[in-house]
Amino acid sequence: MSLHITTPLLSSRPLSLLAGREVLLKMEALQPPGSFKIRGIGLACETYQRQGAQRFVSSSGGNAGLAVAWAGRHLGVAVTVVVPETTSLRAQELLRQEQAEVIVYGSSWQEANQYARSLLGARDAFLHPFDDPLLWQGHASMIDEVAQSGIKPDAVVLSVGGGGLLAGVVAGLQRNGWRDVPVLAVETTGAASFHAAQAAGHSVELAEINSIASSLGAKRVCDQALRCASEHPIESLLVSDLAAVSACERFLDDHRVLVEPACGASLALVYEAHPQIAAYQKLLVIVCGGATSSVEQLQKTAAALRG
Repeated sequence: MSLHITTPLLSSRPLSLLAGREVLLKMEALQPPGSFKIRGIGLACETYQRQGAQRFVSSSGGNAGLAVAWAGRHLGVAVTVVVPETTSLRAQELLRQEQAEVIVYGSSWQEANQYARSLLGARDAFLHPFDDPLLWQGHASMIDEVAQSGIKPDAVVLSVGGGGLLAGVVAGLQRNGWRDVPVLAVETTGAASFHAAQAAGHSVELAEINSIASSLGAKRVCDQALRCASEHPIESLLVSDLAAVSACERFLDDHRVLVEPACGASLALVYEAHPQIAAYQKLLVIVCGGATSSVEQLQKTAAALRG
């Protein structure tokens, strides 16, 4: 039995009416730890446990860390998560609820990640938030589920942070014979590492992340994301922070589900009627989640952005 669940595939009446085309939602926000991350991280944790790992070490205060902590608790394996100082107290508390040891270190994810790696012992396994073939293989299962439903979308809309979701979805599309289904890869303008890499034709490290969509805050996407762009039709698109947050608010009203701004970036493509969606009659949006989100946080962020 896998650690992730088969999530609902919904036809969104509000979004379909708004967009004038069918909008399908893959509801990954309903995974037990709150995001799609449990698909790949669950597979990786099970694999590493079979190989003898007695502790899982991760470096994420967000969805990935929560997925590792959740998987570790269910597998009976100790978990240590190193988070940067910018990690919210709510996120730290959620990690501790899952019985993870939480270490706060460094001012950025990069620093926390380096420290997490320094902790590794002979019987520890490191769980990278997005750059691991096991993660991509696990994330691909969401497309397997769509294919099994008998529905083929004209395009898939998803958010890009480090590139793990993108790599997994492309793997899923290809293993189901859907190489002709393009991916609309969305980032906020202040966290556009994939967009920068596509424009340059090679991996690019951003000088800084300047976006409230913190889950998209990888300064450099994984190399696999760029390989995907060379072998699959991918369109890189940008939305504003305000568009992403507004989409979260509207989605909460429309579907009674709270997601984070990183997920709102994808939803904004529909809510803002982005011209790029006009070419497709059946859109599949990956509602990737956001376990650390709260209504209060969303309201505060929206108020700050609106001035």
